Amino acid sequence: MAVYRYVAVEPSAARVEGRMEAASKSAVVERLRASGHVPIRVDEIGAASLANFDLALLFGKHRLSRRTLTLITSQLATLLHAGLPIDEALVMLAELVDGRNEKQCVTELLKKVRSGASFADALAAQDGVFPEFYISMVRAGEAGASLERVLARLAEFLERTQAAKEHIKSALLYPLIVTLVCCASIGILFVFVVPRFRPLFEQAGNSLPASAQLLLWVSGFIQNFWYVFLLVPTLIAVVLYRQMRDPRSRQKWDRLVLRVPLLGELVRKSETVSFSRTLGTLLRNGVPLLQALAITRATLRNTVFYQAMERVIELVKTGKGLAEPLSQATVFPRLATHLIRVGEESGQQAEMLLRIADIFETETRRTVDRMLTLLGPALTIGLGVVVAGVIGSILTAVLSVYNLAM
Repeated sequence: MAVYRYVAVEPSAARVEGRMEAASKSAVVERLRASGHVPIRVDEIGAASLANFDLALLFGKHRLSRRTLTLITSQLATLLHAGLPIDEALVMLAELVDGRNEKQCVTELLKKVRSGASFADALAAQDGVFPEFYISMVRAGEAGASLERVLARLAEFLERTQAAKEHIKSALLYPLIVTLVCCASIGILFVFVVPRFRPLFEQAGNSLPASAQLLLWVSGFIQNFWYVFLLVPTLIAVVLYRQMRDPRSRQKWDRLVLRVPLLGELVRKSETVSFSRTLGTLLRNGVPLLQALAITRATLRNTVFYQAMERVIELVKTGKGLAEPLSQATVFPRLATHLIRVGEESGQQAEMLLRIADIFETETRRTVDRMLTLLGPALTIGLGVVVAGVIGSILTAVLSVYNLAM
C-alpha cells in the first residue's frame, strides 16, 4: 500500500489536510466521502522512479488563466451537450486547445478519466491547476447527473467574471497612457529644456527669482541623481510586497482601504459581487451551504471580509441561517443582506444571490466608469499646471535677467 496526502473540506466547512495509507488514490477518495468529507486534492507520497519522473514536478504546475479556463469549460460544455461522453469530449478538447500546457493538462485529465477516476477527481489531481470552487461544482454536478448543465453554468460564471475584469482593464488604458505622457513631458522639460537656460540664469546670480532657482535645482537633481527615480519606486514596491505578505500588516491595509471614501465603497461592492456570484453558483448546483461558504471564503481577497466570513460560518453552524450572520458581520452592504433575507424566506436563496451579484456588478461598473472618466481630465489638468508653472518660472527668470541687463 502507498501513502497519500489529501486536502478536503469537512461537513462543518473546515479545511483539513492529512495522510492516509490506501491501495489507490480512488480508495482514499472513497474513504473521505464515506466520512462526509469533500476531497479537494489527493497526492501520493514517495520517491518516484526515474521511469515515471514528471518534469511538472520539477517546474511545478501553474493555475490556468481565467480566460483559458473559461474557453476550456465552454468548449467542454458544448461537446457534452452534443451527446459525447466525457472521455471522447476530452479527446476532442485536446485537439481544440492551442497551448502546450493546456494540451498537457487536458491529456492528463483524459488519462485519469480513462483509468476510472471521476472528472472531479481528475481535476483535483492536477494539484492546484483548477480552483476549489470549480472542482466542487463539478463534483456536485456528477453526483446529480447534471455535469453538462453545471459546466454550462460554470462557463457563464467565468465569462461574466472575465468580462468585468476586461472592462476595468480597458477603462484603465486611457488614464495609463495619459500618466505616461505626463511623466515623459515633465521629464523632457527638466532634462532638456531647463538646462538650456542655465547659463543665462546663472548671470543673474542671487537676484534670480525663487521659483527659477527651485526649477534649476530640480533640473540638476534629476540630471545627477536620475537613478533615484528608479530605486525609490522599486524600494517602495518591495516594502509593500513584504507588508502584504505579513497577515497583520495586510489586515491593517485592507481595513484602511475600506475607510477611504469612494475607494472603500468600490472594494466593498466588488467583494460583494465575488461572494454573491460564487456562493449563488455553488448553491444552485447542489453544494451544501457550509461547504459552499468555506469555498467562497477562499475567493475573497480582502482579509476583513475573509475574517468576517469565518464568524459567519460559525453562526451558520448554529442554525441561524445566512442573512442574520451576514448582517452581524457589518461588512456587506445593507441592501445585499436584506435581499438575502428575502431570498432565504422565499426559498430562492441561490437565485437571489445571483441577482445581488448582477445588481452590485452594475453599480461597481458605473462607479469605476465614473472614477476613470474623472481621472483622465484630472491628469491632463495636472500636466497643464506643471508645464505652465515651468514655463512661467522660465519667463520670470528671463525677464529678471533682461531687467538686470538694462
